[in-house]
Amino acid sequence: MIENPVVVLPEAEYRRVWDRFYEDFSFRPSTNPIKWPAIEEPVASVTWSLAALDDDPGDERLDRLVAVVEQGLSSCVGPSGTLFALDWQHTSYCFAPQEVGGPGQPAWPLSPYPDGDYFIFLAEDFRFGSFGHPWEGSLCLFGEELLDVAATEVDKVLGPPIRRSGRAAGPA
Repeated sequence: MIENPVVVLPEAEYRRVWDRFYEDFSFRPSTNPIKWPAIEEPVASVTWSLAALDDDPGDERLDRLVAVVEQGLSSCVGPSGTLFALDWQHTSYCFAPQEVGGPGQPAWPLSPYPDGDYFIFLAEDFRFGSFGHPWEGSLCLFGEELLDVAATEVDKVLGPPIRRSGRAAGPA
């Protein structure tokens, strides 16, 4: 466990984590649809369009999506684990999900919803996480354990996925 529930990644750690992310996921940031998806989506991954949130006047679906993904990430990391929260070309964090988001606790450092930039949550060993793509308007969850606890509920919020394991998903 870390002393503070949310810690800004020091420069050396920031570089190490981002360099590994670029390498492990073949990250190719781009606003050009020809270059999407921006990562090589892992075999155990599901990607949804965020278009279902376009007509969500009270943000109820958005709030539900955020809660489902945060709960899934928290359950996968366990009671004393930490996650990386990466914001492309901005401050990134290491945090203890069990110690944020509740009454009297600090907020999660980022949202699973990619509000204007790539937002990424990663287990410290990179075995599971989420990748929010702001320009494609998509959310990818990866890692069997995260998919097992969150994918069904995300389907209920966003509808059927657009990709599974990096390949176009057929009709439901």
